[in-house]
Amino acid sequence: MREAIARARFVRMSPLKARLVINEIRGKPVAEARQILALSPQKASRFIRKVLDSAVANAQHNFEMDVDRLFVVRAVVDEGPRVRRLNPRAFGRADIVRRAMAHITVAVAEKEE
Repeated sequence: MREAIARARFVRMSPLKARLVINEIRGKPVAEARQILALSPQKASRFIRKVLDSAVANAQHNFEMDVDRLFVVRAVVDEGPRVRRLNPRAFGRADIVRRAMAHITVAVAEKEE
């Protein structure tokens, strides 16, 4: 089974919050996954929708797959590097604020009948 893969790396978002959204679309047909992401209020749904659309475009252009028969085979959010920021505190000290990044991967394939 051939897969078309799309990735978005270094997305400024918590991987834990993105995993809540991506768990909803794993294993579903692409049309249903798009509807779920369109109606989801989370910030992560925008980024995941772009990656899903890119994977569908890759499947259509590179492998000439039928868009109506595609479903989400693999959908993963991995942890990326953390951006470190400094917050000034009293008496010349500083607090480190760690901001999370995520790597989003979506793979689609045709349904075999």
